[in-house]
Amino acid sequence: MLLSEIRPIAASPLRFVELPPPAPAPGEIRVKVAACGICRTDLHVIEGDLPPARLPLVPGHQVVGTVDRTGEGSGRFSPGARVGIAWLRHTCGSCAFCAAGKENLCEAPLFTGYHRDGGFAEFAVVPEAFAYPIPPAFPDAEAAPLLCAGIIGYRALRRADLPPGGRLAIYGFGSSAHIVIQLALHRGCEVFVCTRGERHRKLALQMGASWAGEDPSGMPAAADSAILFAPAGELVPPALRALKKGGTLSLAGIHMSDVPAMKYEECLFHEKNLRSVTANTRRDGEELLREAARIPIRPKVTLFPLKEANRALQMLKADEIQGTGVLVVGE
Repeated sequence: MLLSEIRPIAASPLRFVELPPPAPAPGEIRVKVAACGICRTDLHVIEGDLPPARLPLVPGHQVVGTVDRTGEGSGRFSPGARVGIAWLRHTCGSCAFCAAGKENLCEAPLFTGYHRDGGFAEFAVVPEAFAYPIPPAFPDAEAAPLLCAGIIGYRALRRADLPPGGRLAIYGFGSSAHIVIQLALHRGCEVFVCTRGERHRKLALQMGASWAGEDPSGMPAAADSAILFAPAGELVPPALRALKKGGTLSLAGIHMSDVPAMKYEECLFHEKNLRSVTANTRRDGEELLREAARIPIRPKVTLFPLKEANRALQMLKADEIQGTGVLVVGE
């Protein structure tokens, strides 16, 4: 499914085309794609919220499949191995951030489905060092959301400094939130969910949230930590007001509307913390997959054929998908 021009998703800009299968370069593997999750970042790429980096482009960065060909010098995975491809696909390895173990802040990163073709296709290539072994606990479609929604949710949870047995407030109940709530509950924490959709609020309660509502001021108690998944900057001040003293709000989105002016005494005084989340490290991905397999996390997925990528993304934008939409490619 090829993007040739930045356009609104309502215009169905992705076209089903036949392209030559990509050949893996030295150090790369080629993956026969079985499933690829869809993500709001795909929307930001397609609609131009992120500056265009490459056109034409095959989007998609939550890719699960099997290795079918290896490039020269590649030996990490054997043909037939089940692997995942995530958003982060290359870092320079030499800048100060990479040297400090902060490769998510690399000065020259490349991202799947943005700088390079992604997984809305039958085949995808990736440097073998940036592929993830997929635990056998997960079927292909359920593994796909872990590769972005899961990894970014995991990093956002880490950045939120949720104390053991603490109370977490989640704003927005999309793909990442469905995974984070399972992580937090498994760690013995209480979860509040603030989201507009009644269906999402009901699902949050079914999944174990102790409160779900639309207005943060209605939360029954202040939270120790909070994660804002909704790309809505106007939610930052009320989310900060709903924190305990010393609490932390992490902002999980790659794109967000402007944050409005806010009163220092209400929102930031008493050593409240506001943190952003930028991409992920490979360590984040490895740790998330291990913990998800132990629990085990059960991502909620809605399946679509590859050719229906436009419709799936239109439903995502309209907030009509429970959990994660996943394109089934290998059938």
